[in-house]
Amino acid sequence: MTTGKPPRELPWRPRSLQARQLMAASLGLLGFLALAGFALDRAFLDVASEGQRDRLRNYAYAYAGDVEFLRNGELYPPENPPDDRFDRPGSGLYAEIVLPNGNWASRSASGPQLPEAQMLAGGEEKFEGPLPMTRSDGSPGQVYRHGFGLVWVPEGTGPDAEFPYTIYVMEDAGNVPRQVRVFRAALWGYLGVAGVILLLLQTLVLRWSLWPLRKVVEELKRVQRGLANRMGERHPRELEPLTDSINALIESERENLEHQRNTMSDLAHSLKTPLAVLRARLDSDAGEAELREEVDAQLRRMNDLVSYQLGRAASSGHKLFAAPIEVEPRAEQLVQGLEKIYAGKGVICEFDVDPDARFHGELGDLQELLGNLLENAFKWARTRVLLTVKTGETAPNRRPGLLLAVDDNGPGIPPERIPLILQRGVRGDERVHGHGIGLSIVQDIVRSYRGQLSVGASEELGGARFEVRLPPGL
Repeated sequence: MTTGKPPRELPWRPRSLQARQLMAASLGLLGFLALAGFALDRAFLDVASEGQRDRLRNYAYAYAGDVEFLRNGELYPPENPPDDRFDRPGSGLYAEIVLPNGNWASRSASGPQLPEAQMLAGGEEKFEGPLPMTRSDGSPGQVYRHGFGLVWVPEGTGPDAEFPYTIYVMEDAGNVPRQVRVFRAALWGYLGVAGVILLLLQTLVLRWSLWPLRKVVEELKRVQRGLANRMGERHPRELEPLTDSINALIESERENLEHQRNTMSDLAHSLKTPLAVLRARLDSDAGEAELREEVDAQLRRMNDLVSYQLGRAASSGHKLFAAPIEVEPRAEQLVQGLEKIYAGKGVICEFDVDPDARFHGELGDLQELLGNLLENAFKWARTRVLLTVKTGETAPNRRPGLLLAVDDNGPGIPPERIPLILQRGVRGDERVHGHGIGLSIVQDIVRSYRGQLSVGASEELGGARFEVRLPPGL
C-alpha cells in the first residue's frame, strides 16, 4: 500500500574541484584542438588550391618554352611534355594550344570533351574553375584551367606578321578534394591521438596539483577521528592560511574546553568547604539565630566564589575571527568616566593613538584591557596618564598586531614587586582599596590572545608603564 508521499529528492552536491578543473580543462582542450584542426584544414585547402594554380602555371610556362612553329606558321608539337601524365589518356592532366587556324591537344585529352577554349591577348593569364567537362566514359566532371596568351613573330618579319596563340593546361577538379580528404583523415586522426594523450597527461597533472588538498583533507579526517591533535606544518603557501586557521581554531577550542573544565573543577572544589560547614552546622545543636548567621555568611562566601569563577571564565576565550575594533572611541568613553571618578585628584589622560590601529578580538576583552589598565593608572597617578596605541608587528597573510601601553606619573613599582602584582588577589599596596584581580585579568586576556604583558618604569612620565603587545592575527 502506498502512502502517496512524493519520493524524497537527494540533496544536490556540488562537483569536486578535480571534476571542475578536469571538465574546464577538457572543454578548453577540445575547443583548442577543434580550432587548430579547422585552421589547419583551411590553411591546407588554401595551400592546395594555390599549389594547383602554381602547378598549372608552371606547366603552361614549360609548354611555352618548348612550343615551336614552322615558317608557314604550322605548330611543331612538343616532344617532351613537362609531366608524363600529358601522354596518358584520361590521366586527369590535359594541355591544349589554341591557334588561329586550329587547336592542338595533348594525348591525355583524347577522349574527354574539354571546355571550349578562347584566344587570350598576348601576356594575359587567366585561372578558371571548376569548369564542366565530359569524361571519356561520358560521365560529367570538372576541371581547373590556367590559360597563358602568347604571340609568335616569325624571323625577318614585322609586327604585321604576329601569330597569336594561347596555351591552356587543365587538371581534373577531383585531385584537390582527394588530397584534402587524405589530409583531413590524417589530421583528425593525429589530433585525436594527441587529444587523448593530452587528456591523460592533464589528468595526471591535475591529480598531482591537487595532491596537497587531498593531504589536507586526510589530515583533517585524522583530526576528526582523534588520530591526530592538529594539522601538519608543511603545506604549500596558498594553503598555509587555511591550515594555520584550522590549527588555531583547534588550539583555541581545546584551550577553551580545558579552561571550562578547570573552572568547573575549581568551583566545585571551592564550594565543598562552605557546603561541608553548612552540613556540620545543621547536624549540630546550634540555635536558630546562630544557624541563620552561619548560613548567611556561607551563602555570601559561595556567592563570591561563583562570581569570581564566572569572571575568570569570562576573561578567557574569544572569537578567533572577530571584526577589527577601533580603540580610540572605546578609550575615550572609559577615560571620561574615570576622570569624573578621580576628579578630586585632577588626573588628566593624554592620548597617543594611531588612527589605523585596530583590536582584532571581542569588544568585552578590549574594554577589560583598557578599563583595568586605565583604572590602575588613574588610581596611582599624581596628575598625568598617557595612553599609547600603535599598530604592532605585521606578517604576510595575517592581520597586524597591536601595541597598547599605559603610563602614569605615580610612584612607580619596585622591580621585585612586579611578579607579585600580576598574581590574582595581590594588591600593589594593601592600604589602597581593591580586590587585586584587575591586573591578573589583564594578564589572562593577553595570554588568551598569545600576547605579552610587560611592566616597568615609564621613561616619559617617570611612574609605571604597563605595555601589552598582541601578535599578528589570522
